[in-house]
Amino acid sequence: MKRAGTAVITAAAALALAQPSAATAATTTAWTAPACNRVVGDGAVTFTTDEGANLAGTTGTLKPVSYTHGLVALGAGNTLLATRNSELQRSTDAGCSWTHAATLGSESARLTAGTGTRAFAWEPNGGYLARVDGTTVTPLTAPVAAVVGLGTDPADPAHVRLAGGDGRLYDSRNAGATWTVTGTPAFPEGTGVYSVTFDPTDPDHAVAGAMVRGGAVTTDGGATWTASTGLSSGAANLFGTAVSPADPSVVYGVGVDLAEAVPGSGNEGRHLFRSTDGGRTFAKILDDTAEHKLTNSTLLAPSPSDPNVLHFEYGTYFMGYGTDLFRLDAGTGVITKTHNAFDGVSAIAFNPVRPSVMYLGVEEVGTPS
Repeated sequence: MKRAGTAVITAAAALALAQPSAATAATTTAWTAPACNRVVGDGAVTFTTDEGANLAGTTGTLKPVSYTHGLVALGAGNTLLATRNSELQRSTDAGCSWTHAATLGSESARLTAGTGTRAFAWEPNGGYLARVDGTTVTPLTAPVAAVVGLGTDPADPAHVRLAGGDGRLYDSRNAGATWTVTGTPAFPEGTGVYSVTFDPTDPDHAVAGAMVRGGAVTTDGGATWTASTGLSSGAANLFGTAVSPADPSVVYGVGVDLAEAVPGSGNEGRHLFRSTDGGRTFAKILDDTAEHKLTNSTLLAPSPSDPNVLHFEYGTYFMGYGTDLFRLDAGTGVITKTHNAFDGVSAIAFNPVRPSVMYLGVEEVGTPS
């Protein structure tokens, strides 16, 4: 069984610790960098200060089968939340120690940060939904059977927006207690919607990804949608997107250009895409190769301090491979890679005042039979 140890860097050295912007520092004055080099916990979350070259050790050894799908840094000083399987864990010392906070009604919940100590837990393509305030978890009734995205409003802690599997948005002004349908669906009826990603600075801005029809973007809370271009000369699958916290006009995506997805095509048309106009138009920035492996569910984590930088991962338990962490600079085209022994990295969060401190939600699947 693999255990996390020191990762080995295989390309250029990682950058020095980045300094927060004035705006970020003004809203996160209670946050600090973690004052430890070892994490007290069950091993579900660790952190790195050098983009994966070295990972902080943990007092506990993560046991299979464990997935840490949810991980967020909150507005409250030094406070993070994580989900390992159905367990909600909490840290109040910048990730140095983790304790049990609650048991959730989902084995695969994601987390979206709200304001202060608030967050929302939700299950992709499922109906589970809950509000987290501190250590109190309040189950909520989702307005749809399948949730494909959730966004919060930094200007209003009671305002939350949710996306259903039909690509339609739903709005709540009372922290998820009740919901109102808004606007029109992102795609024609019957379209399979993979995901809807909300701008963390503005819930009116969201990018949807779908089967065959590619992407669509709204900037008015779902009242109208504009089809994304540049994903393909024909049809495309856009599996997931991420809006840059540093510049919301920059959106990253992973998908397949179906015009290229022919037998023997090698990468099967799979690419990383980037938009600089909020998701209206995309351009291919990286192909799926043996060196830079992409999947339909590649985790995308844009840097909170540099819109040119995207972190992504490829991990598998098969043959004891472990996990590659990539850093792509879209401005220079430079890609660096580090490697660790975990079976995967399911979630990435950044320290609000020291964004080069990356928190990693890891997974342990175990040796295949």
